[in-house]
Amino acid sequence: VPGTATLVRALRDYWQETHHGRLDFPIYFITGSPPQLERKIHDKLNFDGIYPFGLFCKDNVQNLSPGRLWRLTQQVGYKLQSLLQLRMHLAADVRQILWGDDSEADAIIYSLYSDLCARRLEEKETRKILAHFKVVGQQVDTILRLLEDIPEHDPVEKMYINLAADTDAEYYLKFGRRVLPTYDTFQLALDLYQDNRLSSAQVVNVASDLMNNFGFGVEELEHSLDELIRRPALADKTVDSILPILRQNFLVGPDYKMTTPPKSVVSSVGARIFELEGVTEPWVPERVDYIRDD
Repeated sequence: VPGTATLVRALRDYWQETHHGRLDFPIYFITGSPPQLERKIHDKLNFDGIYPFGLFCKDNVQNLSPGRLWRLTQQVGYKLQSLLQLRMHLAADVRQILWGDDSEADAIIYSLYSDLCARRLEEKETRKILAHFKVVGQQVDTILRLLEDIPEHDPVEKMYINLAADTDAEYYLKFGRRVLPTYDTFQLALDLYQDNRLSSAQVVNVASDLMNNFGFGVEELEHSLDELIRRPALADKTVDSILPILRQNFLVGPDYKMTTPPKSVVSSVGARIFELEGVTEPWVPERVDYIRDD
């Protein structure tokens, strides 16, 4: 995804700046690639200046038989089990930010993970949902067994979903405002800046990378900014602080005008903004209808 390497490096640098120079930026990857590619994946990440704490690969060798080929592209059980296995190794009060895209049901997987950790689902309902997503047999039992050994605590602070398959952003409203679908890494950087996870200079770096290396122009960046404001996801105070900096760096035009004014903040905790004026969807829904795909 264009700009991702620059974005992750920016997150790493900001982590180190705000955590007194600590070098151990805690990032993990879960991939559907086979273990045979693990070394190449590590090499690519290291080339981009990213050194993950851990990497989960999907061992599909057992699925290379006529009766199991359908499992090659089924990721819900594999990714959910991986997340729960990772959770076993993290502190009881850990906070996680999850990143994914719309091509492998990541929003469903991450939301299920959150609901299971928080014990918002009974076992019977969990089995029904997993069966709907073709998670069967021993893997269901493994997921429920892992759940017995993790704290009753929702570790998920936010979920970002890259819209790689042109899914309508409004589909994700069912998962609550904690899930933010984005069309490019510039939108990601803007929201991370709003959450005080990136500096304005790092937002500029991400946007400049898109322009210099991936063919983005000023019009594309203006459209991304405007779309995030219209949703609405960016608060007025965020726009007021970042817009002059974007103009100074020629990332938006001097005559750029928003098609709708940004909303004001209704609720926040510290640097985190949780609600904007006129927004009705909950941050975390009490119940997500996983089976109906609308």
